[in-house]
Amino acid sequence: MRFSDHHSLCRRLTATLGLLLLPAALLTASEAAMTLTLRSPAFAAGGAIPSKYTCDGASHSPPLEWSGAPDGTKSFALIIDDPDAPDPKAPKATWVHWVLYDIPASASSLPEAVAPSHLPAGTRAGSTSAKGTTYGGPCPPRGRHRYFHKLYALDAVLGDLHHPTADQLEAAIRQHTLARAELIGTYERSR
Repeated sequence: MRFSDHHSLCRRLTATLGLLLLPAALLTASEAAMTLTLRSPAFAAGGAIPSKYTCDGASHSPPLEWSGAPDGTKSFALIIDDPDAPDPKAPKATWVHWVLYDIPASASSLPEAVAPSHLPAGTRAGSTSAKGTTYGGPCPPRGRHRYFHKLYALDAVLGDLHHPTADQLEAAIRQHTLARAELIGTYERSR
């Protein structure tokens, strides 16, 4: 085989291989577009949570937005917790700030400072570490803490679980989770 014939054959194989890989690349891009994502217009992923959403402000719940729920999603669940309590240098517990479930599949956001009566119809609340059912803003006793906002797309509506804790809700959704998204914000109180 002459060099020019070999070179020509290599070009044709490369072009054919590129055509074969193109659908896979498109599929990957399409799948990426359908990935469940969670964001807040109030703070960037990994960024500081503004004080108005904490005990140093009005302790309003932050606005949250999501997209990319997989086919078959029947409801969403949301847990916001702090695994750095009481001190990030020596964490001893996970403090739960908010537990919501049976958020309807048609919902794609929660507004800032949403009152329990204004949650999407059908949404149910679980128990927080403060023994309440409403959002409790970050109030770390020392150090910069991480606040995990975890959204789950579920293949079922769970019904009344009688104000479950975060652990109880996570056990209940284990077999129903289609996708999970996470947004982490941080907060440290100024002294």
